[in-house]
Amino acid sequence: MLMATVMCFSMLSTTAGAANRPTTMAPNGIVTTPHYLASAAALEVLEEGGNAVDAAIAAQATLAVVYPQYTSMGGDAFWLIYNADKDELKALNASGRSGEKTTIDFYKDKGYNKIPSRGYLAANTVPGTISGWGEAYEYAEETMDLSMEWDELLERAIHYAEKGYPVTPNQERWTKTAMNPDNKELFDLGRFKTFTDIFVKPNGELYKTGDVLVQKDLAKTLKRIAMNGADEFYKGQTAKKIAADIQANGGSLTFEDFANHKADWVNPISVDYRGYQAYNVPPNSQGMASLSILNILNNFDLKSMGEGSADYYHVMVEATKQAFADRDKWLTDPDFAKIPVDELLSKEHGKKLAARIDMNKAAENVKPLDPKGDTVWLGIVDKDGNAVSVIQSHYFDWGAGVVAKDTGVLLQNRGSFFSLDPNHVNDLEPKKRTFHTLNPAMLFKDGKPFMLYGTQGGEGQPQTQAALVTRFVDFGMTVQDAIEAPRWLHGRNWGETANGLRMEGRIPQSVMDEMIRRGHPVKKIDDYTDQVGQSGMVVIDPATNVKFAGADPRGEGAAVGY
Repeated sequence: MLMATVMCFSMLSTTAGAANRPTTMAPNGIVTTPHYLASAAALEVLEEGGNAVDAAIAAQATLAVVYPQYTSMGGDAFWLIYNADKDELKALNASGRSGEKTTIDFYKDKGYNKIPSRGYLAANTVPGTISGWGEAYEYAEETMDLSMEWDELLERAIHYAEKGYPVTPNQERWTKTAMNPDNKELFDLGRFKTFTDIFVKPNGELYKTGDVLVQKDLAKTLKRIAMNGADEFYKGQTAKKIAADIQANGGSLTFEDFANHKADWVNPISVDYRGYQAYNVPPNSQGMASLSILNILNNFDLKSMGEGSADYYHVMVEATKQAFADRDKWLTDPDFAKIPVDELLSKEHGKKLAARIDMNKAAENVKPLDPKGDTVWLGIVDKDGNAVSVIQSHYFDWGAGVVAKDTGVLLQNRGSFFSLDPNHVNDLEPKKRTFHTLNPAMLFKDGKPFMLYGTQGGEGQPQTQAALVTRFVDFGMTVQDAIEAPRWLHGRNWGETANGLRMEGRIPQSVMDEMIRRGHPVKKIDDYTDQVGQSGMVVIDPATNVKFAGADPRGEGAAVGY
């Protein structure tokens, strides 16, 4: 399966500017991921006869090797899977729970009032990603045609781990950032030997763009998973190695925590948006916030405002504030609290939130959380119409910053988001899933998948998802133009105490000035920056079955098809 893959690119004209990439078109299968090697791996699976789930696993495994600053096998994932033969949409929650011994007192007794952001104490939830691969594969094998053999799906990932892959400019930049010794809470990953042993050269130099990085231990772990299935990660030698290393370094997770983990099939949640049905995954994901923004926007005539106008950006930011206020009040593990999702996503509630928006003044009393998170989203449609929208992450860039000994598995720090305040909605308790920023999305038309979309970017995910939908549905942009159009991010960056509004530099200064006049704390950022995430989209033409896909120039991905 390591043969060269033929990629089909379209020459579709653009509407937003000749400098934009062309939208990719394909009559059979199509893929978009944030790294070109992962896109190639997924496309090869489709061409070999695999289904959309098979291709998604191949892409995720490859990303876990070649995009370690954004994701790893030590992270979490959420899936939306459309089964064309059964005509059903399923959601899969592959996020991990805290350990049985992971309590508030565990941290308080060590003198902490906040869970550390890095290190073994930050790695307090079981990685759920591999359980998602296993559950999704079993479902597809039973219900979809032409499933490929499990071990075949990991071949590309094993190859890149064992033989190496070229480091990208993005990885070079994020390695430099991670090594910054001035902020030990968020960076200074050079203090962790397991990190530097793999992601820094033996002579102490950092890998530069084009250097080949090899991960021998990760290759061995992938081979065990290829041979033994997903259970290897939770009940096999790999689980024992990871748990032993965490215990040896003062962490809380045990082998029993791994052995007791499982991913869960859950019911998707949805709202109507201008006659389309938008779907996402339920709590503990923030998918309800992404849908709430669309539910609020239903009450505004965006088209008359004009795309890129001050009115457009203002209402998008203000709708986000309202949706985040609900999210921050309610979002946690639904096994530990009753969350009124149906009420929060009702048309009536959307109208009430919309009525609170003043078009002439920015609201000041809504306080979003920090927009942390480094993530990968990918979308895949196969020749039979099966569709996958999946998102995978280990939270911060480089996760917890520690690699489990002898496994090559970079551990996540998602559980650092738990609160040590027992009265907080997202308080730490044993066997609990934390508030999760990850959320994949689909838009249906006449009961069938029409648009798959998602993005990297923590709190930016709901905002960018709303940008993609409105620019495609309300303003008729092409797929690629909707992705490349200027974006924004409302919230806080690491270490900041006040909310800000970052707007890409391509937005006209006159628009920024008007936003400032309305009370928005605008900060101009680079023209194309991954501060606003790396997004992707797939659209399926219901008349011709031609698939259209785009990848974000803010990342290193590719949209490919055949």
